Amino acid sequence: MAPKLLLVGGGKMGSALLSGLVAAGWAPIGDLAVSEPDPAQRVRLEAAHPGLTVVDGPVEAADVLLAVKPDVAEAALRALGASGPRRVLSIVAGISSDRLEAVLPPGSVVVRAMPNTPSLVGAGVAGLSGGIAATSSDLDWAEGILSAVGRVVRLPERHLDAVTGLSGSGPAYVFLVAEAMIEAGVTAGLTRDVSRQLVVGTLLGASKMLDETGQEPAELRAAVTSPGGTTAAAVRTLEFKAVRSAFIEAVAAATERSRQLGR
Repeated sequence: MAPKLLLVGGGKMGSALLSGLVAAGWAPIGDLAVSEPDPAQRVRLEAAHPGLTVVDGPVEAADVLLAVKPDVAEAALRALGASGPRRVLSIVAGISSDRLEAVLPPGSVVVRAMPNTPSLVGAGVAGLSGGIAATSSDLDWAEGILSAVGRVVRLPERHLDAVTGLSGSGPAYVFLVAEAMIEAGVTAGLTRDVSRQLVVGTLLGASKMLDETGQEPAELRAAVTSPGGTTAAAVRTLEFKAVRSAFIEAVAAATERSRQLGR
């Protein structure tokens, strides 16, 4: 019996989405299957999800989640055979729906998305767009998969490179900030464990305020920045060091790299 969804690629993002889907109620036996060439990763996936079908090669399935590296995306779809899948949800960075449609049987549907790794804990966010043959029901199908592991924003495909640069790569930016803040706490005399607890709690709380208050980041920052106070001194230093500009340039660099991958 064919699975409801075949994941082609069980690496970092594929396994993150797999775990998120299982946590959301998808059954490892029957609903899902994975095609993954790395033997060690196949063993890890089988151990993490008992009963899951994990193979090195094609599996017949009408619906496919494509989660491989950009340089093998088209070959991976060709390997599924002449019949091919009916629908493909691609989370491959930079590879356009046109390129994927070109290697699939005529009439096949491609939906592109760029989720991020917090999908592993059900807190991801993804940009979503449909290819030329995608209907609203196909977008609903893809959103149903991705919404099991986080939020989904629909937008034109031309914006997906920017989504990749902002939220796709975004967790790494936050983790880098967390690293720096923890180190700063240690430098200021705190133990590493205490510093980590304070930083993680601060990031969680600040994110929750952004999410639940509806206020703009600048408003929330101003509310905690008393004139001549400690926060003002810190923010002044960050602005002097061009941290804001560095983030803007980082997102631009990641966006451009996504464009390059698609050429």
